[in-house]
Amino acid sequence: MIGTLVNTGTILVGSIAGSCLRHGIKEQYRGALFQAMGLAACALGVNAVAQNMPNSTFPVLFILSLAVGTLTGTMLDIDGRFQRLVGRFSKDGGLGQGLSTAILLFCIGTLSILGPINSALYGDHTYLFTNATLDLVTSMTLASTYGIGIACAAGVLFCWQGAIHLCAGALSGFLTDALMTEVSIIGGILIAASGLSMLNIRDCKTLNMLPSLAVPVIWFAIKALLG
Repeated sequence: MIGTLVNTGTILVGSIAGSCLRHGIKEQYRGALFQAMGLAACALGVNAVAQNMPNSTFPVLFILSLAVGTLTGTMLDIDGRFQRLVGRFSKDGGLGQGLSTAILLFCIGTLSILGPINSALYGDHTYLFTNATLDLVTSMTLASTYGIGIACAAGVLFCWQGAIHLCAGALSGFLTDALMTEVSIIGGILIAASGLSMLNIRDCKTLNMLPSLAVPVIWFAIKALLG
């Protein structure tokens, strides 16, 4: 799991470096960084959707996934529970939004999902090392806006990639290009929604939308069982 350890380490390093920079940045500049990260999240999300939408074999699946997943997440109040949990350990009211954005950016992507599988099955850490480089810059920027609390996302990433690494044998045949396309479309929408929340355009409560990512997995599992 060397690739996952490196990826986790870069997030920790980036978070520490970004948090140190934060103390030397004036409030008006932190506001500018906050806005820049919101725009970047929107751009990354839109880019993921634009790249994968033409390859979708089930064009309506992402709509169904978002509807069912968001309804489920709202009923479970995932966003509210997360915000209250973060609020117990931090006085920074924006940390919850920052952490949710960080977790989405770090975990929901082709590199972060396929990387642990390639690492476990073939000893190829290329995807994870590439992801680590991107996460270093992202975590540094997020921490310069939200503080050291962004480092908590490293633990989530480690558990996420570690679970995929351990289940690599079973997942390798299931994570087809078609499934990854659908997951990437929904992931892109979630990241863009997180950006809108950061820009105070619309509080999308992105964490309530997380169950949407499970719908394509269930759909393809049923499809495979039915032959």
